[in-house]
Amino acid sequence: MVIVPRIAFVVLLAFVVLARPVRFRRVAIGAVLGAVILWVTAAVLEHEGTFDGPLPRLAMLWGVCAGLGIGAGVVAVLSRPWARRLAGIVLILVSILVGTLGVNRAYGITHTFAALLGVQAYDVVPLPAATPAAGADDGADLYKTWVAPADMPAHGQVSALGGSERIPFGNFPKARDGALYLPPAALVAHPPALPLLVFMMGQPGGPDPTHLATALDAFAAAHHGLAPIAIVADQLGAPDLDPVCRDSSRYGAVSTYLNTLVPQYAQAHLNITADHSRWVIGGYSNGGACAFAFAAAHPDLWGGLLDISGNEYPGSEHVSHTVAELFGGDKAAFEAAMPTAQLAAHPGAYAGHPAVFTWGTEDPTFGPGQKRNADAARAAGFNVAAIPIAGAGHVGTALTGGLDAAIQALGPAIGLAPPG
Repeated sequence: MVIVPRIAFVVLLAFVVLARPVRFRRVAIGAVLGAVILWVTAAVLEHEGTFDGPLPRLAMLWGVCAGLGIGAGVVAVLSRPWARRLAGIVLILVSILVGTLGVNRAYGITHTFAALLGVQAYDVVPLPAATPAAGADDGADLYKTWVAPADMPAHGQVSALGGSERIPFGNFPKARDGALYLPPAALVAHPPALPLLVFMMGQPGGPDPTHLATALDAFAAAHHGLAPIAIVADQLGAPDLDPVCRDSSRYGAVSTYLNTLVPQYAQAHLNITADHSRWVIGGYSNGGACAFAFAAAHPDLWGGLLDISGNEYPGSEHVSHTVAELFGGDKAAFEAAMPTAQLAAHPGAYAGHPAVFTWGTEDPTFGPGQKRNADAARAAGFNVAAIPIAGAGHVGTALTGGLDAAIQALGPAIGLAPPG
């Protein structure tokens, strides 16, 4: 995704610097100033917690490269002739693009332009017919009874939930199109009733199913095509918004969308089990915070939890702003909405519910909160698996490694794999 912009960046920078060597010193000073300004700005923002954790060093390097190009481009725009000015303008734009894509690559979360913009990148595919047989449960763990047919696909299917397949958004009109992962076992003529996983990604971001689908497909390949049917749903409305997982007049009925409309859609259109003990709510980062909040508040709906490097609680990174904007300044109401408060409000409701918490060992911002959440969930009665991901921070392998480990841990609890 960054090869062509990189080439353009190098060519334009060379043209601006070498077109009139006599001005090399001026261009060099501009480039260095641009790099320094961007470095200092990023360091200050990192110190203030703008990035919700340490800024990856590779991201900082890409930012410095962008600063070099922007600084050189500004000098070129103030120079002559017009060709050099035009090259300077283009260099500034290309530098911004290269820096953005490079920083995105350093984070390792999104891999397409559409995903970077929070737009659904997958095509809409007609859903398989919901079969009565799939809705019938005999209480047996699927791994004991399922026999994969010879014509079962080798891989699952990923599609957008848009157009005629869109989830009704109700009073959350900003909800972006979700995505669906169907494992191989869901694509056969007579599919079994599979567990449901509703998953939310982080902020900024959107309902990109790429990483989750990869992890689920790997699990399915090792378990005769069995994996949860997964919906990746939107809890934000836009990459720069954070409704903190709740219904509000400002952002819409986010909680109702995730806890009512999405499950209703799944029941009506997908071949999922009717057993809520095998309905799992999950998420990464911001989505992980929402997942824990929803699992705590709705134990009758969600029988399991999958929390990948989640915030300790919704709004944890901007408490004062959240209290003022979404709770009308009522801090007591904010605290009552925290997952730990919801756990206390539903004593005895979580017995036997599986909960998987993962975090990067090099994540000083979110790791400690995940450990506290795992302890709180265990004390409330959840069957907790707490899994640190060695060497991971908050991005990249914290997500991919966390998903792989969490799904392996979850499989036996939802009947898709033998214990141990």
